[in-house]
Amino acid sequence: MSGNTSAPPLAVHENFWLDDRIRGVPPGTAALDSSHVGQQGWHPADGRMSLPLLTLEEAAFASNRDLFLRYVREHGAEIAPHAKTPMAPDLARSLVQAGAWGTTVADIRQATVMLKAGLTRLIIANEVGGTGGANRLAALVGAWPNAELYVFADSVAAVNALAQAWRANAALAPLRVLVELGAARAGARSTAEAEAIADAIAATGGRLLIAGVATYEGAAAQPDPVRTDEVVSALLANVGDMFLRLRARVGSEAPLIMTAGGSVFFDKVVASLSPLAAKDGNARLVLRSGAIFFHDHGVYDRSLGAVDARNGFAVDGAGASARRSFRPALRIWAEVLSRPETGLAICGMGMRDVSFDQGFPKPLTVYRAGQSLAVPLKAEVVKLNDQHAFLSLQPDDDIAVGDVIEFGISHPCTCLDRYRVIFGVDESGHVTHAFPTYFG
Repeated sequence: MSGNTSAPPLAVHENFWLDDRIRGVPPGTAALDSSHVGQQGWHPADGRMSLPLLTLEEAAFASNRDLFLRYVREHGAEIAPHAKTPMAPDLARSLVQAGAWGTTVADIRQATVMLKAGLTRLIIANEVGGTGGANRLAALVGAWPNAELYVFADSVAAVNALAQAWRANAALAPLRVLVELGAARAGARSTAEAEAIADAIAATGGRLLIAGVATYEGAAAQPDPVRTDEVVSALLANVGDMFLRLRARVGSEAPLIMTAGGSVFFDKVVASLSPLAAKDGNARLVLRSGAIFFHDHGVYDRSLGAVDARNGFAVDGAGASARRSFRPALRIWAEVLSRPETGLAICGMGMRDVSFDQGFPKPLTVYRAGQSLAVPLKAEVVKLNDQHAFLSLQPDDDIAVGDVIEFGISHPCTCLDRYRVIFGVDESGHVTHAFPTYFG
């Protein structure tokens, strides 16, 4: 892996105009060049910025980036971080500039966003559908002929649709197809099905190419941790077996990739598949983790605790705590609007503003007149409406109307997609950058 020893700082290339229709931008701001946002002295707790808003602690993101890139490099892997998490080309670009092999997207539109940002090595970690999807993919590839694109296929029908589109567009270079195996989501369920997919690719007369094997192991998780370990391990063993079968088909000289690895079981992926890639000599193991660069105070914090319980994380040749090494980078800021009862505060933040599918936000710090105060020990978000958070308090807790509360979040993917702009902040909390998102 070609990782940089000193990764560049975060920067914004996607300049745009900010105005007060965007969450966070102070009322009365008519048109501000986003490249000037760091000169405004904004801080989420100073009373000027509209709330609620989302911030990214840039130092934490950079620390997570550098740590995980070092991890994959030391374990003989590559990474194409999943851009669906922030859909912010500037952040995806920062990962590639720091040494990531490529970028992952979930669909054709997301691929377009990244291609327009100059990110031209992409894994579409999904099937694209039938004839319509295949034709749309062909149109995209025709518009970006120099892109290095990989796409999943988990059925003969999907391969046939792609083949039909590529035969109808003779000017297109052959398409790299990854045979997807799966459990609980998409992906072929048996070796026989996967072999049939490979047969169909091979029958296209070179219009489609066998590029390797893919899976997403996170969908295989079960309520029982022991059963989860069994299912994930079996899936990864099947991926390894299919890789060897594909290698026998294409010969020793053809480059192949194995790709898997979200932000929960990446250690199991590395342990299972990295030795195969190393032994092969002409293969790459490509992880697709995305949320780990943002981390959180909820589901991923707990997941890294499970990695630690497996003794699954090591850097510089020594075991380390993943849970203590990665830093939550995202915050939601909201104002206390009401104290209608002794044990309750209502904050201006709800389901339209923050993720809740994997746990409620966690109060971290209270700000009053711009000064930080400790959060009451037992303060807890217990309910969300569309635009209200119910903060449970003890009778003598010191929380007042007008206080600004900094919250940690659980599950970055379903939080970031609520925001057109991610405000990058420095370690003092002042806004330094405005990263636009392209969720559609």
